[in-house]
Parts: sequence; structure tokens; C-alpha cells
Amino acid sequence: MEFRARDHVRGLTALLSVLSLALVFGAALGAIPRAAIPVAPAAAFDAIPHVNAVISTVAIVTILAGVRFVRRGEIERHRRMMLASFLLFATFLVLYLYKVVVQGTAEFPGPDAVYRFVYLPTLAIHILLAIVCVPVVYYVLLLALTRPITEVFGTEHARFGRVAASLWLVSFVLGNVVYALLYVVY
Repeated sequence: MEFRARDHVRGLTALLSVLSLALVFGAALGAIPRAAIPVAPAAAFDAIPHVNAVISTVAIVTILAGVRFVRRGEIERHRRMMLASFLLFATFLVLYLYKVVVQGTAEFPGPDAVYRFVYLPTLAIHILLAIVCVPVVYYVLLLALTRPITEVFGTEHARFGRVAASLWLVSFVLGNVVYALLYVVY
């Protein structure tokens, strides 16, 4: 019996989502042993937040371009932009998780009032959207990658794609706000 990914998009979405979120939570909660990860020089760790801010900004641009292209009927350009967005997201996540596993999360250096009423709510919404985004992005991506372009139009790709793009955009923007609060403003 032949396994066809296109016939199991929901199951693959669930599997990839569980694996991805387990990795993220495992890293954030310290379940991945630091000794198992090679340690880069301090300068590399210092650069990760700044590199990730650039990656996030470029991802915002590629998502917006992808939305614009699909609205103009430029499907191949849309596809390239959204694949680039996914690769940027994956790169961001690998760098972020590497830093978290080896060094832990960054402490907020600003005043307590800003921490409580600006930083924590922004971070919480960013994290929630990022978590919700994972299965939606996988679902849309798998629908697109397992079918010829002509067949994608007969799926839920467009409906879920609008949700995925919106969540992704807001999450990336809020991630840049978190970055600015941690590394620029304070």
C-alpha cells in the first residue's frame, strides 16, 4: 500500500505540529541538555537576537509580498515568497532555540512597570500567536506542496492561508517589538 502525503495532510500537520512544539517547549523548559549542544563563541550568541530581528523583518516583507502576489494572480511568485517566509521562520526558530538551550531566555532589563504592562503582554501575545500559527502554517504549506498548483484552488488553502498570513505577520511584528524592548530601548 502506497503512502501519499496529499491524502494525509491533516495527520501530517498534527504530527509536524506536535514534534515542532515539543521541540520548542523542550528547549524553553530546559528539557534539552545543554551538554548535548556544541557551544559557539560568545560573539555568535550576541549576534543571534540581532540576526533574528533582521530575519523577522525580512519575513514580514516576504509574507506581505506573497499576499500581494496572490491577490494579483501571480501564483508562482506567491509560492516563492511563502516558501521563503517558511524558510526564514525555520531559520529564526533554529537560531532562537539554539540560544535558549545553551544560554536560557533573555532577562528584561527595563523598569518593572514596562515589564508588567508592556513587555509581558506583548511577549504573551507573540508566543500565543506563534503557537497557534504552527499548525495553520503547516496545514497550508502541506496543502500547497502535495498538489499541483491547479489543484490547490480546490482545497482550503486560501481560507487557511489568510489566517496563517495574518497570524504570522502579527507574531513577527510583536517579536520585533519584544526584540526592541530587550535590546534597543533598554
